[in-house]
Amino acid sequence: MTQNTPHQGLPPAQRRWAMLAVALAVGTASLDVSIANTALPSIAADLQASPATSVWVVNAYQMAVAMALLPLAALGEIHGYRRVYLIGVAVFTAASLLCAMSWNLPVLAAARVVQGLGAAGIMSVNVALIRFIYPSNLLGRGVGFNALTVGVSTAAGPTVASAVLSVASWPWLFAVNVPLGLLVLAVGARALPASPLGGNRFDPVAALLSAAMFGLLLLGIGEGAHHAGLPITLALLGGALLAGLALVRRQRGVAQPMLPIDLYRRPLFALSSATAICSFVAQGLSFVALPFYFQTMLGRSAVETGLLLTPWPAMTALMAPIAGNLSDRFPPAILGGIGMFVLATGLGLLANLPADPSQIDIIWRMMLCGIGFGFFQSPNLRAIMSSAPRARSGAASGIVATSRLVGQTTGAALVAMCFYLRPEGAPALALTIGAGFALTAGIASLTRLAAKG
Repeated sequence: MTQNTPHQGLPPAQRRWAMLAVALAVGTASLDVSIANTALPSIAADLQASPATSVWVVNAYQMAVAMALLPLAALGEIHGYRRVYLIGVAVFTAASLLCAMSWNLPVLAAARVVQGLGAAGIMSVNVALIRFIYPSNLLGRGVGFNALTVGVSTAAGPTVASAVLSVASWPWLFAVNVPLGLLVLAVGARALPASPLGGNRFDPVAALLSAAMFGLLLLGIGEGAHHAGLPITLALLGGALLAGLALVRRQRGVAQPMLPIDLYRRPLFALSSATAICSFVAQGLSFVALPFYFQTMLGRSAVETGLLLTPWPAMTALMAPIAGNLSDRFPPAILGGIGMFVLATGLGLLANLPADPSQIDIIWRMMLCGIGFGFFQSPNLRAIMSSAPRARSGAASGIVATSRLVGQTTGAALVAMCFYLRPEGAPALALTIGAGFALTAGIASLTRLAAKG
């Protein structure tokens, strides 16, 4: 493998192969979430499970990803990002085969936990790897391509799942990951760059506390959204808080803490992370609320709803690489602020649609949201990564994935709260709240112009 200094990145030819290895694995891991959502009815029927219990096919995967992200990012800093990435791909591929061979729901849920751990290995260090694949002056292009891959994969999930289920049974949704995973391993072993190894030691107690913090946090948010009861919700969230405080106390004074307190002392990193969380809360609110809005409030069919949802991810995919290239030349704070203000405008317009809107009325508003989100995502990714020292690229990469997962989960929970508070107008209320989060993200983005470090 060609060795290069991190600042120079890889030669163009090797860079293309390396990005292929990154895109295939990240795309497959992102696709797997929405694929499983779409296939749940088929899985429940085939395995003779109730709809309520079959939800663990999705929950088990997401919980495993959230709990393992920061520990695996720390391992990447110690042992090298390429090693953690390729092991993550290998685990994800093997677990996909186990998912395809599962004969009942408990086995499938257990396989999904293992698959989630593999996905966490991929997601925790993929942006850190991009920082070593591309030279510093082209980092925006690299993260723009990564954002494009995640956006397209997530949006394509229902379509891909429907296409596979029309010709084959649900196990093939997982089986198709196996040849893709083997291809990534073959290409990645030759093309992915080496990174400097860290001198710090892995702290297993900190890893357990980090896993407990995020696991209890997401479980508490989910239980609260489903009205499990205030005592249960508060107990879970309180447990997450206690685990977080214990983690901070344990790692006080550590040079490279697993929960990157050192990075949050940098105003630019802290603001960029907060901006990311707000943006993904807005996205989570919107993606859960919009199908209800179109079908229950506007009377559109399921097929029409699918088509009306398409302009958002389509425009995000179109704008992500363009914004990524622009972020190499213009301040990400300004680009991100513009993107979030555009998203806030689009969501506000969707929440206040006329009583009987035409298809065009809906489509151009959805396109506006997609343009805004796509214009924001790549510059913000670049700001997060460039504000962290190169030795802390793994921690920054882990925060990128964690911010997305926590933000989207919080957004989905807030939609449930809206249905509890205002059953008749919940979707419009959720979109209005989403616009507020997008506006907050835009303001936070612009404040980065005065931030340093």
